[in-house]
Amino acid sequence: MKKNNSMWKFLTRAAASTVFAFALGQSACAQEAKIPVVAAENFYGDVVQQLGGDRVDVTSILSNPDQDPHLFEASPKTARALQHASLVVYNGADYDPWMTKLLNASKSNGRKTIVAAELTGKKSGDNPHLWYDPSTMPAVARAVSAALASADPSHKAAYDANLAKFLGSLKPIGDKVAALRSQYAHVSVTATEPVFGYMSDAIGLDMRNQRFQLAAMNDTEASASDIAAFERDLRERRVHALIYNSQATEALTKRMLKLAQQSHVPTVSVTETQPAGQNYQQWMLAQLDALGNALAASNTGSANKGKTQ
Repeated sequence: MKKNNSMWKFLTRAAASTVFAFALGQSACAQEAKIPVVAAENFYGDVVQQLGGDRVDVTSILSNPDQDPHLFEASPKTARALQHASLVVYNGADYDPWMTKLLNASKSNGRKTIVAAELTGKKSGDNPHLWYDPSTMPAVARAVSAALASADPSHKAAYDANLAKFLGSLKPIGDKVAALRSQYAHVSVTATEPVFGYMSDAIGLDMRNQRFQLAAMNDTEASASDIAAFERDLRERRVHALIYNSQATEALTKRMLKLAQQSHVPTVSVTETQPAGQNYQQWMLAQLDALGNALAASNTGSANKGKTQ
């Protein structure tokens, strides 16, 4: 009997140890579980990654810098990713209308959705390139941080710290915008599309040929008079720079770029998708630096004669 008692105690301890080890394993798995996030555009996905770190699993749908985002079509893979997402971030303002359709087709009670246009008060018909507005990403970041803390309250302090770090990292962008504004406010530029429009406004540039840009963005035909005005600005160097969307491949865009180069008007490439190997901050700063270099180079030309530089 004594021997059986000892055996019973051994088995009981062994069973307890097994249960304890299993519980620890389950706890570890729970701690390692990542919050599944889907971002329609990779710059929003990058911000989520910066805020969530190794506690998020981010899928960005539009991530190819060589692809024209306006030609994107959603795939079954995209729909599957949304089914499992706890958090979805997208632009809105009719930039990514396929997201609304996908979300409606994949209902989920526990899913949180963040729409940049709603955070910034933009609507259908407004310039949808919201990520070039310096006020957009701070608003998106705060909303994302709050959503992550709600989904994973035990790590709220980490999300708060990451948010503070992210907001601080945007300061060089604001400083660069202010420096360009102090030097180049009211200087005339033009663009093939209004991709850079919000940033141009923040700098205070005089943006010309906006009807042409809207036609290009909406894939409609620009009027003959608008095309002629655009070409005249380039030929006569009435503008300090041509800002062009390097992801657009339309013949008219290429024609204006070629004319600018022939007329020695500096050109600045901007994109609608964050380039590989760069975070959002690096991407914005690189484009602002390119603009600054173009405007500095144009100072030796004859654009904007009679204007105060």
